[in-house]
Amino acid sequence: MVNVAIIGASGYTGGELLRLLLNHPEVEVSTVTSRSNESKPIETIHHHLQDTGLVFENKEPGEFDEDIIFTATPHGASMKIIPDLYEKTDAKIIDLSGDYRFDDYSVYEKWYHLKHTEPIPSVYGLPEIHREEIKKSRLIGNPGCFTTGAILSGYPLSKHQLADRMIFDSKTGVSGAGISPSETTHYPNIADNVNPYKVTTHRHTPEIQQELQRFSDVKISFTPILVPVERGILTTNHVLLSNDMGYETKEERENLQEKITEIYKKEYEDEPFVKILENGEIPRLSSVRGSNYIHIGCFEVDETGQLVVISAIDNLVKGAAGQAIQNMNIMCGFDEKAGLNLYGLHP
Repeated sequence: MVNVAIIGASGYTGGELLRLLLNHPEVEVSTVTSRSNESKPIETIHHHLQDTGLVFENKEPGEFDEDIIFTATPHGASMKIIPDLYEKTDAKIIDLSGDYRFDDYSVYEKWYHLKHTEPIPSVYGLPEIHREEIKKSRLIGNPGCFTTGAILSGYPLSKHQLADRMIFDSKTGVSGAGISPSETTHYPNIADNVNPYKVTTHRHTPEIQQELQRFSDVKISFTPILVPVERGILTTNHVLLSNDMGYETKEERENLQEKITEIYKKEYEDEPFVKILENGEIPRLSSVRGSNYIHIGCFEVDETGQLVVISAIDNLVKGAAGQAIQNMNIMCGFDEKAGLNLYGLHP
């Protein structure tokens, strides 16, 4: 059994961490913090979490004595907190901001427009690629939601050097924008609309590049699109395949589709939360809602040599809180599915 603290627990991600951790067989949640909600019971913010007995606190870094600390704090805020936690506690730390996701902090500074003042060695917390490093690390940079769906939809192709370019079109639910309302998330601006934003400039782009370009020189493009759903990210990965792959005839395309599907199945056969759909099935947001699973499917090849791979995740679970708990399970030597063995909510 480990004691867990969540710093910045009043947002959607904090609420998902609590929902999942309160049912984890190896965890006791002992501290939840929120400066703006200090002394309030957590159900005043997270109305679905009744009768937990937990109250929001406001603690300084040296006052924590938990085994695991999740920092669900904004970009720029985490790097002001984590160095003290790292120095003054023995806790394993899982950060859900972008502050500790990059191998090269100059990339962070370019895309986040913030000076990184406190570099600390960290591991990018995508278990399907970095599991062995996660086991030995004390600080995890939990991946962004868009990046999880994109990277896992392209990783096998990059690893086997089968793609020249990947163009990601990711449609996201409104909860990805966080709990604080804004003009962008105002209902009349969202309903009956499809809104591309930060086209070519979204700060998750360099994360996707960092991970997929570990294995090949594949070129990456990324466009996020806000759609009127609460949860989920559906990513369409348009892959321009290497020129030496046959796709001119229908038979060649069918053979290629079968070969690529088998590559994905082989690559992810031991991954507890990656499900490869067969026979051209298209992933659905409702199939993963509320779960830590990612569904990957389609694998269609057209006459130009373009492959289409589609992935679906819940942005608040596999895209944030669930993946953070999966990382905790790995760091602590627990069953990787502990607290996360939940199927999606469909319909």
